Amino acid sequence: MEVTKIETIPIATKLPEGRGMGDSRGFGRTRETTLLRIETDDGTIGWGEAFAPGRIAAATVDELFRETVLGMDPFDVESLADRSYTDPYHFGGSVFVQSCVSAIDVALWDIIGKTVDRPVHRLLGGEECRTLTPYASTMYFTEANRSLDRPIRDAVEEGFTAAKIKIGSGFQDDVERVRIAREILGDDATLMVDMNGNYRPRQAVKTAKAIAQYDITWIEEPVPPENESGYREVKSRIDTPIAAGEAHYGRFAFKRLIDDRVVDIVQPNLGRCGGFSEARLIADMATTENVAVRPHVWNSGIGMAAAVQFAASVSSYPHTRNVPEPMMVEFDRSENPLRSEILETPLDPSGGVLDVPQGPGLGVSVDRNAVERYRTNRG
Repeated sequence: MEVTKIETIPIATKLPEGRGMGDSRGFGRTRETTLLRIETDDGTIGWGEAFAPGRIAAATVDELFRETVLGMDPFDVESLADRSYTDPYHFGGSVFVQSCVSAIDVALWDIIGKTVDRPVHRLLGGEECRTLTPYASTMYFTEANRSLDRPIRDAVEEGFTAAKIKIGSGFQDDVERVRIAREILGDDATLMVDMNGNYRPRQAVKTAKAIAQYDITWIEEPVPPENESGYREVKSRIDTPIAAGEAHYGRFAFKRLIDDRVVDIVQPNLGRCGGFSEARLIADMATTENVAVRPHVWNSGIGMAAAVQFAASVSSYPHTRNVPEPMMVEFDRSENPLRSEILETPLDPSGGVLDVPQGPGLGVSVDRNAVERYRTNRG
C-alpha cells in the first residue's frame, strides 16, 4: 500500500455583520481551516486537518511534504513527525509545518484504522472506550449585546454537566461572569475559565484568587503562551490548576511545559500539535510526570473526531475507578457549520455524554457536498 494522492482543501465560513464573537483578545467573524484528503493505491481514503489558513497550508504541503508523502506506506506514519524536525532542518518548529504534519499524520492514521478495521483510539494503545464527557466551550465575548446568562442556560438545557467560559477582560467583569455561570450550572457541575493569555501575572492572580470560591476546575492560559516565567509566577501564587497547550505545537514545546511544571493540564490540539503520533508522545510525557491531558478543540468536524479518538486513548494514570475524574473533551458551542455540517453524522454532545465513534479510523464519514459548499479554492 502506498499514498498516491494528496489534496489540500481550504474551507471557511463567515458570521453576518455585527455577530462577531471571540475572547478577551477580540472579536472575529470568520472561521477557517484546511482539510487534507489522502488516497492510497487501493482506494482507501484518509482525512486530516491542518489548523491553519488554506493558502499557507497548501504551500507548506506542496513545498515540504508532497514529494515525501507520495509513495509513502501509511504504516510508516510515525517517522513523519521525527523527520519534520530534521528535514527540512530549521523549519520543524514552525506552527505551519506542525499543522501540516498534523493533517498528514491524522489522515494516515485514519487510513491505517480503515485498513485494519479498528478505531484509532485502539491503535494508539487505549482500551475500549465508548463514551467521554463533553464540556461546553461557551459564554464568548460578542459584538452584539447578549445577556450573559443565555449561553450557559443553553448549555444546561442541552444536558452539559461541564462548561468553560471566557474571561480575561477585567477583574470585575471576570468575577461577574464566573458568578453567573456557577449560579446557572449549579454546585455539582464542572466549571473552567479561559483568559486566553490576556493578562500579566499579577492580573491573573488577582482574578484567580477572587473566583476560587466558585470551585474552578482549571484556569486556561492565564498569561501569553510564550510567557513561561509568567506561568511559573501564577502557579506559585494560586491553588487552582492551570491549563495550556492550544498555542503550543510539537513535543519539545510541551516537554518544557511538563518538565518545568508550569501547568497542571496540557491541551494539545490535534490539528496543530503534530497529529496523533506527537499527541501520543505528549500524553506519555505528561502522564509519566502525573500531568493531566485534555485536548483543545476549535476545529472542524475532522479535528473534532481526531480529538475524540485521541482523548479515548489517554491513560487514566494514576487514577483507578475509586478516583472519578472523567476524560473531558471540549465542545465549542458557537455557530460553526465547519463542525456541524461536514460530517454525515455529526458528533452529538447532548445529554452530557459524547459517544466515541467505534468505526474504523476516525470513525466518521465526510459529507463531500458540504465540504464543497465551504471550500474557498473552487475552480
